[in-house]
Amino acid sequence: MEKKEILKSGEFLVREVEAKDVFIPEEFNEEQLMIAQTCKDFLAAEVYPNLAQTEKSDREAMKSLLKKSGELGLMGISIPEEYGGFGQSFVSQMLVAETTGAGYSFSVAYMAHCGIGTLPIMYYGNEDQRQQYVTKLATGEYIGAYALTEPGAGSDANSGKTNAKPTEDGKHYILNGQKMWITNAGFADTFVVFAKIENDRVLSAFIVESNWPGVVVGPDEHKMGIKGSSTCQIYFNDVKVPAENLLGKRGEGFRIALSILHMGRLKLGANVIGAAKKAVNDSVKYANERKQFGLLISTFGAIKYKLAQQVIRLLAHESTVYRVSSDIDAYMAKVKNEMPDYGRAAIEAISHYAVEAALLKVYGSEMLDFIADEAVQIHGGMGYSAEMDVERGYRDSRINRIFEGTNEINRILVVDTAMKRALKGDFDLFPLAEKLYEEIDAVSDGAVAGEDYFAQKKRYTRNFKKIMLLLMHSASKHYAKNLVNEQEVLNNIAEMMMEVYSSESLALRIEKMQMMGRDINIYKDVLDVNMYDTAELVRKMAYDAIYSFAEGDQALKLVKAADTLTTVEGVNVKDARRRIADKLIEDNEYKF
Repeated sequence: MEKKEILKSGEFLVREVEAKDVFIPEEFNEEQLMIAQTCKDFLAAEVYPNLAQTEKSDREAMKSLLKKSGELGLMGISIPEEYGGFGQSFVSQMLVAETTGAGYSFSVAYMAHCGIGTLPIMYYGNEDQRQQYVTKLATGEYIGAYALTEPGAGSDANSGKTNAKPTEDGKHYILNGQKMWITNAGFADTFVVFAKIENDRVLSAFIVESNWPGVVVGPDEHKMGIKGSSTCQIYFNDVKVPAENLLGKRGEGFRIALSILHMGRLKLGANVIGAAKKAVNDSVKYANERKQFGLLISTFGAIKYKLAQQVIRLLAHESTVYRVSSDIDAYMAKVKNEMPDYGRAAIEAISHYAVEAALLKVYGSEMLDFIADEAVQIHGGMGYSAEMDVERGYRDSRINRIFEGTNEINRILVVDTAMKRALKGDFDLFPLAEKLYEEIDAVSDGAVAGEDYFAQKKRYTRNFKKIMLLLMHSASKHYAKNLVNEQEVLNNIAEMMMEVYSSESLALRIEKMQMMGRDINIYKDVLDVNMYDTAELVRKMAYDAIYSFAEGDQALKLVKAADTLTTVEGVNVKDARRRIADKLIEDNEYKF
């Protein structure tokens, strides 16, 4: 059997993969589709009929829903069978995250439990901790939560003040401190709590049970959206934590927190797909019912534009999510041969893709915000009414740009982490960039006569990557170690990286669909518009970055290179978007 080509994290900047080596949603197997259908059925039967109740911050109503999902086995998707779960692949875990993403506040509570509330113990816990806690969390007997953020420590988590002091006999830690924005706090049975032991400079992690003396849970916060999820402050007043409840090693808490954030970002990238599909469906169904001037609004070009843009951005992001997820599965299989402990191997593979995790989080959350906003606009005045799902979806979507590290932090991480990986020798970014810069006067768009459709798109992608490499090289030379402080320039490069990676993933998906014998005509419209728009965005971001640091001859050379490398064939975007919208309108739901 031919081995699949797996890129390391960030390596997409300098290497290509073939379409045959990319996993696409059209390849989901029967078991995966059955799991997804179970999730959809659960939302329809249990979640949607109870939205009004859970939106009143009814803790018991939400806890009941979570328990029912546990009884169905939905909480054990990512947990190995020996701990009461089903041990599904990362692709399957992401499909569940996607499907449940259409569940509004339930999705937040469910994902917090299954992800950050459970997996730190699964990945970093010892056998006793897994048997004691993971087996109960996997079935819903226990509900889990994750307590990292403090009033004075948000993005800078390591500056937290919560403290743990060992007792003289060494049998306990005395925990004191305060945590905030803790999802599921109002009804959780266990918390993964981060604190510094004595005068340590870095965090440690503890498993704390909510019924222990000294654990005080505050009232639910009043929030803009996700009103059905319980979000509270927690106070720890001289809580006696058994020494055996230290999670991982002393001082390993910061590493645990970072690793779990990578996992959370990836899962959020999938979660927003479900919410986006729900919003697109709501949009087209309303457009097919609402009349103005005697005509259905779905016949208007301005509405078709909006519907098409929703589809284009959603399809691109979905392509990216499953490409990365399959790479993680493949990398996990490799790591398992080197690391005997399943949990450590799994989180090692997930953490490896830190660049893509940050990328998915930003691109996905902003994709959903765009779609949710347009869904309200398509509904007009009704979209502002609390009786419509799109109103709730609009409010709920906003938190995703803050969850799991703000998008501002993650944009910087996309570039900074990729460059650090390259400097470590993971891939040859800087030698290639140096060579490109030396040959900048001879830069060409590389067009050839008789180029086929996908060869053309691959050439565009290669060219987009070249301008990114030129900018990384030039900015690094100009700013040296101060580049990390030039956040505007890093944002320009991050924006390019995200758009190009998603465009490349979309192109690979559609090429593979063609290999599978699928009719791809409408998908070519999606790709044509996407690439055309990507070229414009890459050019704009390149200009912004170049004029931020380059002058004179260097600026002229870089601008000329940007113009050359972002040259793409013209597209009749009006007609292409109308064809995309017409398919959506005819299907009356998202069937791409």
